[in-house]
Amino acid sequence: MKRMHMHVCVDDIARSVGFYSTMFGTAPTVLKADYAKWMLDDPRVNFAISTHGSATGLDHIGIQAESGDELREIADRLKEADLQTLDQDKTQCCYAVSDKSWVSDPAGLRWETFHTVGDATSYGESAPRPGTQDQAQACCSRAAPQAACC
Repeated sequence: MKRMHMHVCVDDIARSVGFYSTMFGTAPTVLKADYAKWMLDDPRVNFAISTHGSATGLDHIGIQAESGDELREIADRLKEADLQTLDQDKTQCCYAVSDKSWVSDPAGLRWETFHTVGDATSYGESAPRPGTQDQAQACCSRAAPQAACC
């Protein structure tokens, strides 16, 4: 079963962790100095916040697949619709290692489809944004080339 994903850029992790922990009624599943993640079952969502981004607010949304097969199914649908995707294998981001396929919707909102295959000890590495001519932009930051994927 797939899980909805939302990533929000914040300017104060501690204050935001307090707010979302109260809203969700639970502490984060992952808590770092620059990142927090809640893996909720009701609603079924992977909700993440970080200080990695050029502006506060919604950075991207996505779908977390439970298997490589589920991820390939989603990515294949996007490709069959002639949408430009950015595929990444074993990329390190958001303290995890994941296979991903990125796409932007018609309004420019970035969607991340991914399958997490392991943990990482750092936030992550730079990666290009999908659908851009200048692929020096990081996939998890609107403008900061040194930010990492989520």
